[in-house]
Amino acid sequence: MFAVLSSARKVLWRAIALMSITWLAACQTASVMGPAGGPTINPRAPVPVALLVPRGSENSGDDALADSLENAARLAISDLDGVAIDLRVYSTAGNAAQAQQAAQQAAGDGARIILGPVYAESANAVAVAMEPRNINVLSFSNNSTIAGGNLWVLGPTFQNTADRLVSYARNQGKSRFVVAHSNNVSGQLGKQAIQQAVSANGGTLVGAVSHDFSQEGVVNAVPQIVSSARSGDADAVFMTANSAGALPLLTQMLPEAGLGPDVTQYIGLTRWDIPPQTLDLPGVQGGWFAMPDPNKSAAFRSRYQAANGNTPHPIAGLAYDGIAAIGALVKTSGRDALSGSSLTQSAGFQGTGGIFRLLPDGTNQRSMAIATIRNKQVVVIDPASNTFGDAGS
Repeated sequence: MFAVLSSARKVLWRAIALMSITWLAACQTASVMGPAGGPTINPRAPVPVALLVPRGSENSGDDALADSLENAARLAISDLDGVAIDLRVYSTAGNAAQAQQAAQQAAGDGARIILGPVYAESANAVAVAMEPRNINVLSFSNNSTIAGGNLWVLGPTFQNTADRLVSYARNQGKSRFVVAHSNNVSGQLGKQAIQQAVSANGGTLVGAVSHDFSQEGVVNAVPQIVSSARSGDADAVFMTANSAGALPLLTQMLPEAGLGPDVTQYIGLTRWDIPPQTLDLPGVQGGWFAMPDPNKSAAFRSRYQAANGNTPHPIAGLAYDGIAAIGALVKTSGRDALSGSSLTQSAGFQGTGGIFRLLPDGTNQRSMAIATIRNKQVVVIDPASNTFGDAGS
């Protein structure tokens, strides 16, 4: 179920995902055969851009997220040089059906590209609705299973993170990996990304141990992880868990079972610096994880706070990145600036956390730094690259 999806299977997945929207015709499934086209624009006139945000949902915090995304987008517009953006904001209530209606309204209002929405189901619904209109969608999701055709995900993907970490590990002499992953969707997709990264970088996956998303599940899995690492002579344990999940328990119990960071390198697929309290955990000291360029991220947070009087939501930078990419293309690519071929130009764009580029399969590649934790402080041990193709990509 979590293997890399072929184009045909992605079409089927989209159809199944949208069956719950009863008024959507069954034939409305978006093609994912390659980068979509896109409408032509007048680069000398303000470019109509629709921003879809989850304002009005029942989820606590979605209104604040919506405000943060809009503020970041407007900050990006103020930074554009010689490009005018006509930003129009539409609320989705965090709901796929309402997101699709908002996108239809935006298209009717003249939008030439859709920025957002946040949630995968909503983004998928919007892409299906916009394909007949030849309008591309830059969503804030990081779920690569929905990517393709006229839909790109702007969020950092598991595959991009795993590739960066495994490449660095191989350069440091690590070659034999054990994966510890939860049995939920996130854990399964994370495991898949790590497996592919290990294979692509010439490493060996010596074991993969799953655990239920519970304390008992982690406790039961620890002996299996230790056994797998020892029998496979592993020199790295790659964990998909985050601080809200199994990470604190895993990094406590594995050393107690004799598989501490002094024996094998701990690597994390998630950010180990979020929330900050994670840095206090003894077991994460010396572990490796990937993160956006911390200097550029700090500069964005500082500018956002100066402009808005508060700190941005953790994913607000994606709205800034989307506007920055649109602005750069309008300035350089003329009438076809918002076409699939323009969006996927190989040089990429400057974003809030470093350079990034959109790939033809609807995913993205982001330059990331490798960090570790020393004495409860984040230390960058391999900086993010400023160009694609360098070691720090």
